Amino acid sequence: MGVLLEPATLLGIILVGYLFKRLGLFRPLDYRVLQTIVFDLVLPGAIIYSFATNPHNPSLLLVSAFAFVASLIPPLAIFLTSRHRHTAQRAFLMLNGSGFNIGCFCFPMLQSLLGTAALVPAAMFDIGNSVMVSAGTNVMTQGLLHIRPGQSLDPDAGEPVKLDDPDARKLHRKAAAISIAKGFLSSPSFDTYMVMVVFMLTGISLPGWSAQITRPFSAANAFCSMLMVGMLMDLPGGRDDVKSVLQILAWRLPFGILFATAAWYLLPFEPLIRQAVALCCLAPTAVFATMFTDKVLGNARLAGFTLALTAVIGAVLMVLAHLLMGAL
Repeated sequence: MGVLLEPATLLGIILVGYLFKRLGLFRPLDYRVLQTIVFDLVLPGAIIYSFATNPHNPSLLLVSAFAFVASLIPPLAIFLTSRHRHTAQRAFLMLNGSGFNIGCFCFPMLQSLLGTAALVPAAMFDIGNSVMVSAGTNVMTQGLLHIRPGQSLDPDAGEPVKLDDPDARKLHRKAAAISIAKGFLSSPSFDTYMVMVVFMLTGISLPGWSAQITRPFSAANAFCSMLMVGMLMDLPGGRDDVKSVLQILAWRLPFGILFATAAWYLLPFEPLIRQAVALCCLAPTAVFATMFTDKVLGNARLAGFTLALTAVIGAVLMVLAHLLMGAL
């Protein structure tokens, strides 16, 4: 029961957010207030707290590199295999078909299944994952699909207009480079992770008061994030929405199982670390996917439903994988 209680609680918070919205206690766009709080304040605070309270060995940067590859390959594969689809459809698949919800979902799950020692490799996994989910996947999607920064695509939009004029293409490339830099630097979570990595590599320790200050942010992380998902999610609006969600599952599940297997058998670490990394690979979609889907497609509700559904599936897979690896 202890193993099942944590994921059930997280899913229950999502349900509460959804029911409060349906009952009119939350207005349709109220989730954007919580979205700003989570991404710009709570998550950076939780990251600092993790580094302030747990020793992070630089050798575990291999875990970060593994997570980066695991977050990078799926959107590239989706891009290469979806050339004949509309831009909006491809963008939804790329933004939601990759990346992992580590800080909001895996941290409490791993603590329940493996204990607090599992939070260190999970945090190192999230460094590589964060490069993609907090900025990289969005930048890659906009660049590969020629979506202008700040442009919101209608779900039925056609292909973007191609630039034939050389000067126009030059200006577009310059704007794209600025957009890429801005995409990374304007993400507080990504910036916080990079500062923490520099501190780790240079041997700089965070002062004791930093953990005391950021503890409330860490404690609020899972609750605020899951409540936000419940506030923004909605049930699929029709056959096309159902098809889109099923396509996300068709991409995420095989890749998740593949990367989890590779982590368990290939990473040169002790079993606890390998199991923690493997379970991270089975995590649901990242909370950032809802924000970027909202900005690019204006369809955060379907992204929220996708996150909630993959959270249910991810919780089941993580428990089963834990039991299986424990028996090996």
